[in-house]
Amino acid sequence: MSRLQVDPYEPFAEKVYTLSSSKQKQDLPAGVPTPSSTPWWGTGWLWGEEEDVDFVEITPREKLSRGEKFVSIAAGNAHLLALTSFGRTFAHPINMKANTHGQLGFRKFDVPEHPREPHLHIHRKEVELTPKSIADPYMNASRSVRKPSDQPLTPVQDIVADDSIHFSDKLFEVPALKGIKIDQVAAGARSSFVKTANGRVLGWGANGFGQIGLGGNVALEAITVPTEVILWRATPQSVRTTCLDVYAGGDLTFFKVERTDGSALPYIDVLACGNGQYGGLGNAAYTTAQGAPVRSRNVSGLLEYSERSNNMQPIYPHNISVSPTGHVLLTLDTLARAGPGGVGRDLLVWGANQEYQLGNGKRGSIASPTALHSPEGHRFMLGKRKADVKDLSGQIWKKGVDVEQYALAGWGNSVVYWRICR
Repeated sequence: MSRLQVDPYEPFAEKVYTLSSSKQKQDLPAGVPTPSSTPWWGTGWLWGEEEDVDFVEITPREKLSRGEKFVSIAAGNAHLLALTSFGRTFAHPINMKANTHGQLGFRKFDVPEHPREPHLHIHRKEVELTPKSIADPYMNASRSVRKPSDQPLTPVQDIVADDSIHFSDKLFEVPALKGIKIDQVAAGARSSFVKTANGRVLGWGANGFGQIGLGGNVALEAITVPTEVILWRATPQSVRTTCLDVYAGGDLTFFKVERTDGSALPYIDVLACGNGQYGGLGNAAYTTAQGAPVRSRNVSGLLEYSERSNNMQPIYPHNISVSPTGHVLLTLDTLARAGPGGVGRDLLVWGANQEYQLGNGKRGSIASPTALHSPEGHRFMLGKRKADVKDLSGQIWKKGVDVEQYALAGWGNSVVYWRICR
């Protein structure tokens, strides 16, 4: 399944919708009324007058407070995280594989007994998804030493049809995070992360490659309870570390952290953990499992001279996009202090490259962040300008809008597109 995600940089998003990733499943079945009763769908901003696409609005199971709205979501392979403007964290099961490693943060939830019959949604059935490591602690043991009685039984819930976007229509608040104000959510393929307002990070879910970042001594394959990630190991006691952003994708996780001792200028480090088999950690090594976050080279501790302050200032990564298949795109914010002559932001790439997804014209993985160049040999810069924005029906939505180029890492591919500036 694929989710129509709320832009994490859009502060006024209110609703979460889902569409199938299959074109055939996007078509409304015969006899099913069109979703024209939903005001958002008929605005013409996305689909013009088209109202024959099947979609579902995902609503919170717990009532939101007055003025509270969803401001950001992040999706993994089978689960979704959502953040409200009041700092509450919700999770949504996309299908029955949503909690294989405890990435939901809870086990029990309910789903509609008759998914395609809205008037029958009062009839709901309870589902319990127990993480594999708890349901079968010996799942990695050899079959030759496992007794027949030890073989895990197929849960009754497996009979629930989960091949449709109508499987679950609710977002459920993560119990362990109630009362904790969160300001960012991130999701790997089977892992979940949240960042608090004071720069602390909690992670849970799959940890087979160390992607939660709990250190080399934590060998658990699944972390079922939100656990704090320590990002200041191997630093002097006087240095204060604050996480600014968390980025996750596949089995890789990145943390953008600010370090300062109070006596000098702060500097920015990019820390990585998880499956670096194809060089995705960016530390010039090919490491299958990395549990302790390590520094990515060429993008950590960067400084530039600022004419405004007449001293050296840190260069902040503007965004990091992590693909599900192990390559990474990092945009440096070299435009912030570039002055009138600035043309854009530098794009650095590394990791898996079997499908030419790094865009350097070669086919070979790269273990260190490397600047991307155009065919003419110039530095590839992500630009910013004004443009007329059209909707998908080709009609002018607004003229003279500030737009910027944005880089995203996908499944064995990469894309740069223009988007509206926040």
